Amino acid sequence: MPAELRVLDIPPDGPCAVVRDTDQATPPPPGVVRWIDLQAQDEPTLKLLADRFGFHPLTVEDCLHVDQRPKLEEYGDYLFMVIHGFSCPTGKAHDVVPHELHAFLGTNYLVTVHEDPIEPLDRIWQRVAGEPALGRRGPDFLLYLVSDAVVDANFPILDLISDHLEEIENAVLERAQRSDLARIFSLKRTLVEMRKVLSPERDVFSLLAKRGDPRVSEKTSLYFRDVYDHLSRIAEGLDAARDLLGNAMDAYLSMSANRTNEIMKRLTLLSAVFMPLTFITGFFGQNFEHLPFRSDALMYSMIATCALIPTAMVILFKRSGWF
Repeated sequence: MPAELRVLDIPPDGPCAVVRDTDQATPPPPGVVRWIDLQAQDEPTLKLLADRFGFHPLTVEDCLHVDQRPKLEEYGDYLFMVIHGFSCPTGKAHDVVPHELHAFLGTNYLVTVHEDPIEPLDRIWQRVAGEPALGRRGPDFLLYLVSDAVVDANFPILDLISDHLEEIENAVLERAQRSDLARIFSLKRTLVEMRKVLSPERDVFSLLAKRGDPRVSEKTSLYFRDVYDHLSRIAEGLDAARDLLGNAMDAYLSMSANRTNEIMKRLTLLSAVFMPLTFITGFFGQNFEHLPFRSDALMYSMIATCALIPTAMVILFKRSGWF
């Protein structure tokens, strides 16, 4: 997939201008806030941006190799940030797709780099293009809008996880099956994957809310504090879901053990019922010509005993609550 680069210019007055030309991917003129978005990044395009904006080679290397840890770093006259988000295109809690977003924040520009389309970012792009007043509040506010949209996209996923977890709990308590165990482990992998990146992401926004960097105004830092609060709520929700999932696993193991015990109990009772019958038929079924107590009356008594003993044992077991 070829790299796609688009540029959004927000002038001091008038409408925004959107172009898709690499010639415009330069530092903006005075008074203009410029947002450059690069999708499906490649090395030549990143090198072009690095030469024009003076990006450090380490940040370019991070953009080329995804799966970076959420972080915030300062390089001279710009900040470099890596954040993560998730989407659920199929509407199933175990089918979560991660997204990684790299951002360069300068005094009058914002450069975002991502490998795949990110729906929250596209939504903010369209919103800012239609409302230039948002962009005139500065590139730091644009970064807040994007970050807030990416973070808030996790709340619907948490709702899906809660609904899926409730279904698993009901299925396990009703009748535990082997398929429930596969669903538990699948959901557990989703929770681990989300928690692995969203928990350290809180530190990034904590720094943006407190550090007092000249590229982040005091007014915007309050908004980043709100993003930090959202991430804290998401982390708490993930921890609660993980605890509930552990309870579901314990319930599954308990139900499976109880069912195994029930089967073993019934097999034991059946063995107890047939044990005296085995003794009687084995004793009187000996292949000898002359047996003691040999008579027709004894034969009928043996048959009656074979019928009465199991019946009496079944009645006894039922009254004892063993069946």
